Amino acid sequence: MGKTRAILAATAIAALTLTTAACSSGGGGGGSSSGSDKDTTLTYWASNQGTSIQNDKDVLTPVLDKFTQKTGIKVKLEVIGWNDLQTRIQTAVSSGQGPDVVNIGNTWGAWLQSTGAFAEFNDANMKAIGGADKFVKTALDAGGAPGKTPTSVPLYGLAYGLYYNKAMFADAGLQPPTTWEEFVAAAKQLTTGGKYGLALAAASYTENIHFAFLTAAQNGASFYDKDGKPTFTSQPIVDGLSRYLALMQTDKVVNPGNAQYDNGTQAIADFASGKAAMVLSQNNADASIKADGMSPDDYGVVALPSPKNAKAEVATFPAGINLSIFKYTKHLSQALKFVKYMTSEDTQSTLDKPYAALPVLAGAKASFTDNADEAKVFLDAYNNKSKPLPQVATEGSFESTIGKGLSQEFATIATGGTVSDADIKAMLKTAQEQVEAQG
Repeated sequence: MGKTRAILAATAIAALTLTTAACSSGGGGGGSSSGSDKDTTLTYWASNQGTSIQNDKDVLTPVLDKFTQKTGIKVKLEVIGWNDLQTRIQTAVSSGQGPDVVNIGNTWGAWLQSTGAFAEFNDANMKAIGGADKFVKTALDAGGAPGKTPTSVPLYGLAYGLYYNKAMFADAGLQPPTTWEEFVAAAKQLTTGGKYGLALAAASYTENIHFAFLTAAQNGASFYDKDGKPTFTSQPIVDGLSRYLALMQTDKVVNPGNAQYDNGTQAIADFASGKAAMVLSQNNADASIKADGMSPDDYGVVALPSPKNAKAEVATFPAGINLSIFKYTKHLSQALKFVKYMTSEDTQSTLDKPYAALPVLAGAKASFTDNADEAKVFLDAYNNKSKPLPQVATEGSFESTIGKGLSQEFATIATGGTVSDADIKAMLKTAQEQVEAQG
């Protein structure tokens, strides 16, 4: 049933994408502006970055209120969880009804750009928000497909790292792992007494596709060839996914109950409470770890380890959150003022700390942590050990089909079943067929 749901979800994505061209031109005059600033209310969909939906509201409300005080433009905020955000955006794309401004995962940049539903940051619009030069190039490059005018700009920068419990490592006489083999060996040694070596959000399709991509990239694999055609079933990809699933299946360092964890905060809570010795997460985990009662002095961070025989040292992709403006908005000039404000130096310095975000502005210092060693790990991974996810029009379907397929594989393992390489390849073949049908 899990694989069937994934297939249906992918089909729905394809249908929405195909109908966008007819829908996006209506309901807003293609981005014309009307009304004065003081008479304007923008609707803003923010992704869940904090410890909870309410935490995001608490963080963002005073920031948005300050924008209203400065400009007279009011902002209606809705914070949306990651499991719902893609579907909500797809519905807005298809219907031509939704927010003026929306957060997107930057891996969705080219896919959402291809729908034609979003305003381009052309020369005039980019100038209105302060110019392209103000952004870190790595971050800005994720605003859309290479060579095309971006339809999103960076808001928060993120990278993956491996968090580890210092006391648990010290008690076991272990050093932080530098290779995948050391990582698994340490996790096995720390899986004892009802505690596990690693916590995973194994029901989260977004987390699953991220680690599928990274483990495959470490094997030198790409999910698309140079012509943009999917190559999901290649052996290096199968091997990467097998290594990832083995953490629960054969290494047995992940609690089978994690197959029900559909968001990263659940895995982080296990780590912070001492139920797990390690967790793989992006740098914004700092906020949740602290909220769950763990002191910054109690944990360390290293880059996601690669296998000893890795074809490439890949520790993360240049992850992050971008801002996009729907083309149907009737308040383009006000939306551009909002984007300029949200990506201003003052606002960025205000938000990077509670959201533990990496800087997306050129020359800005990392303020997400007071720990210089932690900042160095994440910045090094972001700048030197990263590989971008595919910037292709079918990226959304790629994430959904494979990510949900892996969620089902983890569910199979958790309930006593076995997932073979043949099963992984069959799942990938189904995912590729769905993506090819969309393309």
